Amino acid sequence: MLYGEKNKEKLRSMAFGYGNKKEGSVIPKYRLNEESIDPEAARALIENQLLDEGNSRLNMATFCQTYMEKQAVELMSETLSKNAIDKSEYPQTAELENRCVNILANLWNAPRHSDYLGTSTVGSSEACMLAGMAMKFRWRNQALRMGVNINKRKPNLIMSSAYQVCWEKFCVYWDIELRIVPVTKNCMTLDMDTVMDYVDEYTIGIAAIMGTTYTGEYDDIETLDRLVGEYNRTHPNLPELVIHVDGASGGMFVPFTEPDLLWDFRLENVVSISTSGHKYGLTYPGVGWVVWRDQKYLPEELIFKVSYLGGEMPTMAINFSRSASQIVGQYYNFLRFGRQGYSQIHLKTQEIATVISEWIQKTGMFELYNTGSRMPIVCYKLKEGARYEDGTEIVWNLYDLSDRLRMHGWQVPSYPLPDGAGEVTVQRVVCRADLTYNLAEAFMKDFWQCLMDLKDAHVLTNASKTGKYGFTH
Repeated sequence: MLYGEKNKEKLRSMAFGYGNKKEGSVIPKYRLNEESIDPEAARALIENQLLDEGNSRLNMATFCQTYMEKQAVELMSETLSKNAIDKSEYPQTAELENRCVNILANLWNAPRHSDYLGTSTVGSSEACMLAGMAMKFRWRNQALRMGVNINKRKPNLIMSSAYQVCWEKFCVYWDIELRIVPVTKNCMTLDMDTVMDYVDEYTIGIAAIMGTTYTGEYDDIETLDRLVGEYNRTHPNLPELVIHVDGASGGMFVPFTEPDLLWDFRLENVVSISTSGHKYGLTYPGVGWVVWRDQKYLPEELIFKVSYLGGEMPTMAINFSRSASQIVGQYYNFLRFGRQGYSQIHLKTQEIATVISEWIQKTGMFELYNTGSRMPIVCYKLKEGARYEDGTEIVWNLYDLSDRLRMHGWQVPSYPLPDGAGEVTVQRVVCRADLTYNLAEAFMKDFWQCLMDLKDAHVLTNASKTGKYGFTH
């Protein structure tokens, strides 16, 4: 036994710091303390607990925003107590949410005279689930009218194997068959040559991805739209096939960097789009958004009416009570930056990603999957037979490199690619708006030092046995 019972009990408790008037007393961790403690003491205990933790600014694994302006933080702090679901009590907060929905519909080129609608959510996972539910319910209503036996087998949803885990959750929770189109080493997106082979009368829709979490690449939604349009024209007696775009990463990035790229509501079969406000919407976690191009794509049974300014307002959220602070933070960003500001921020982020990718490529040790030229993601694998410039053989792997980078504070994930290319291990660097040029320079300097340290290392990690290192989604 490593610890005696007395020492184990101490480990289960928190002690006050040096010089505190209650020094020597302990507070239990896993049950309530009998007495109240001073608020500053409570804060100090928690701050101490959080010392041994990663720095979010150095987390190159996450897409989530890790910096907001002081004015935004103050606004969000002041509105933490407001319940976003209570439209009648907080009508101006509801108005800010409504403005955000309209801004996004405009950003995604919703038809000018369409009856579009949308809502905020707790991250894009809830947004995806709402969009998936809308597809399922609409498919079921159409299938019943067209004589399809809805009890014969499960309805299905089609997407590439580079999907985010929220879609797997959706299919389990709502009893949907998830039909996976495998990616390959040569095609890390939805395969347009085979995707329609997966479609039948039980397909509720196809979920396309704008910016996969694995490599940051875009599905070819313009081509998919043509394929879906042709299917609908040649199968008029079956439920309409539709496209949902999972724009968690790209939905609030692409409109500012590639405004002419066709992926949004300009394509007639794209009926809903979801995104994460807390990714390239530049807002702290967790806020997401989903917009439908027309109300007909959101079945009425999914819409509930709440009291609002003496009338009624539709709501379709899965979650109920939650703070309005993230909605306020999102609107602050829209108001503060505008189209020009978002464009400048994202183009700068993209440029930094390109600089990092060029530098990594110059080492001669890596093969890049994404150079940051679209989404600001740098994704790479070790070259087969890679060596140092002096000919020294590389005996370490990407998991070892992740471990070494962590010693410098950088959290850089290594993981296998999804089904169809799972034998390939990659490493990924996510560039966010708070990655400045000097911080990127520090990263590259530390990256190079890690390469040199590994060259002379005698002890390597066993991280490869786990199959992944770091947060991949």
